Amino acid sequence: MDLVAGLNDEQRNAVIAPPENQLILAGAGSGKTRVLVHRIAWIIQQMHVSPQQILAVTFTNKAAKEMKTRIEALLNVDTRSLWIGTFHGLAYRFLKLHFERVKLPRNFTIIDADDQLRMVKRLMNTLNVDTERWPPKEVVAYINGNKEEGIRSSYIQRQGFQSNDMYIDLYQAYEEACQQAGVVDFAELLLRTLELFRDHKEIREHYQERFRFVLVDEFQDTNAIQYAWLRQLSGKGNAMTAVGDDDQSIYGWRGARVENIHAFEQDLAPANMYRLEQNYRSTKIILKAANAVIANNSERLGKELWSDGDEGNKILLYAAFNERDEAKYIVERIKEAIKEGKRPIDLAILYRSNAQSRVLEEALLQESLPYRIYGGQRFYDRLEIKNAMAYLRLARSTQDDTAFERIINVPPRGIGAKTVEQIRYHAREQGSSMWESAITLAGTGLSSRAANSVKSFVQLIESFHVLIEQVELHELIDHVIEKSTLLIYHQNEKGGKGEERAENLAELVSAAKVFEADENKFDEFIDAAALDAGDTQADEYESAVQLMTLHSAKGLEFPYVWLAGVERNIFPHRMSAEDPGRLEEERRLCYVGITRAEEQLTISYAETRRLHGREDFNGPSPFLKEIPTECIEEVRLKTEIRRPASPMFTPSSENLPKGIKLGARVYHDHFGEGVILDIEGADARTRVQISFDWEGTKWLMLSHANLTPIE
Repeated sequence: MDLVAGLNDEQRNAVIAPPENQLILAGAGSGKTRVLVHRIAWIIQQMHVSPQQILAVTFTNKAAKEMKTRIEALLNVDTRSLWIGTFHGLAYRFLKLHFERVKLPRNFTIIDADDQLRMVKRLMNTLNVDTERWPPKEVVAYINGNKEEGIRSSYIQRQGFQSNDMYIDLYQAYEEACQQAGVVDFAELLLRTLELFRDHKEIREHYQERFRFVLVDEFQDTNAIQYAWLRQLSGKGNAMTAVGDDDQSIYGWRGARVENIHAFEQDLAPANMYRLEQNYRSTKIILKAANAVIANNSERLGKELWSDGDEGNKILLYAAFNERDEAKYIVERIKEAIKEGKRPIDLAILYRSNAQSRVLEEALLQESLPYRIYGGQRFYDRLEIKNAMAYLRLARSTQDDTAFERIINVPPRGIGAKTVEQIRYHAREQGSSMWESAITLAGTGLSSRAANSVKSFVQLIESFHVLIEQVELHELIDHVIEKSTLLIYHQNEKGGKGEERAENLAELVSAAKVFEADENKFDEFIDAAALDAGDTQADEYESAVQLMTLHSAKGLEFPYVWLAGVERNIFPHRMSAEDPGRLEEERRLCYVGITRAEEQLTISYAETRRLHGREDFNGPSPFLKEIPTECIEEVRLKTEIRRPASPMFTPSSENLPKGIKLGARVYHDHFGEGVILDIEGADARTRVQISFDWEGTKWLMLSHANLTPIE
């Protein structure tokens, strides 16, 4: 197969480049995944490199699976020997191979975000720490934030302030508790792997020599520890390919550092740069708008998207009266599109904040239009699945205190909070696991009723442990779900949840069958489930209009996009407007939103908006002014000026301020001079439509507009 057939010149150059460090600056819709896959295939086929000498890093399990599938299709080879996976998945693989060197038990367990928070709460209760003064979620954020910077509790300098020292103490206690229980959180996976490479020269040099080619997708989204992790794998004898786009770095709030992609050429010199600028997604009009907006950012590596496709329709801009008017307009256009034969899945509404979805959802429901919130709860994040997985984790390792505490009384078995607190305190005092303390206290120390319940629970878990090596994995999970009475417990939930939860538990049994052929199927299944739960990529939904935040939209594309709420203080967010760095990230987010649209983009904003319990008069976003006027067509709904019997809609002239009438010229402090085209409403609800000389046509609330008539 000709691996470069159909590639454009710049794509081809990146694919066939010699073994060297290279940065592929891939614009939105420029075919970066195709280039990355073809580069790997080229290395194997044309450079005669063994698949085992390639390491490819992605950010989601979905992306890793897609990459493997495409490579298999190109080369007709088995990709199981390829090291392709997420940062966390590959880190887990390294730690499993070298668990002794990083002082972990062979069967260490991964805990997700919920279990991490639960563990911190348990520690704080044990240490009698005031959870109102030091909220557990803030403690978790402190721990993860330091880990993501590669900082252990022992590295942090004490400053003598109680607040600072308390965070350090809790971080240290948390590290000790995790080590004792043999568990690692997601941040720990990366930190422990970094320490493995950094502190063991022979291991670092082994992998530098083994992995002749290291390829990284979405490089602009790497954080400090991920970048340090990759730097440890880069050596004189291997080549690193980083694929990313500094214009789409939008996750600074969760630690991503756009500086990493800027530093690549210097830190891994000599390195070549390839720019993928030909866009295969959007019309020329949409690309022109996106290029104009992002050009206002400084410190860019620089590129400009172009297309040899259609010019396309202009971007529609709708100035709504309020958020309900905006939602009504969007939904009416969506309804028309569906009547014309457009598929709901091809229609997407994007917004800056989750709070904006409520009114849009109401409008969609009123019209009985199918919709889904993209990025809903994932399978392994669902309550019933987490409960079932906790039973399996405890059956594997009774040292797993997080799993123990989650299910000790789920379903309820007469073990109350006071009993759990007794077990927790005893475990802390004795330096043992909660499992061991429960067995001890069941012999003496608990009430007769509580002791009997604890003994029954212990016997139940032990019976599951015995079956691990005796039955097929899916049979074991089916047995656990039934005998733990989880199925009945969740099936009986009210509010229509019961049937859905029961179906999810049945699906867990089906999912287990995938692992049946593997030797260590039980361990693999539990750890794979934990890794999936930490995967940030949302599921795709079909046959419904897609609603999502702009952050969730990255990596997706839709023929028709409505970008709602493009207003000052919303987008850019009010907390980012005064910070140049954060404002540039907001602009990159706008660039991402614009480039999601393939055929038609509609942008809307509201003159007034009730959000977070208050009514604001934000005005249009400054980003709108950065779009060339020739790219925009303002939407003017066809209206007819009437004089109704009631003054509810069009006020009489005697009720209006002097000089405010149809056709009058007026001055506005922000928008300048204009002509009044329409007036409707009455009293405090009166609004006027004005065609401004330089700002286009807008509807304004007369009571807040402070208009000055011009003679």
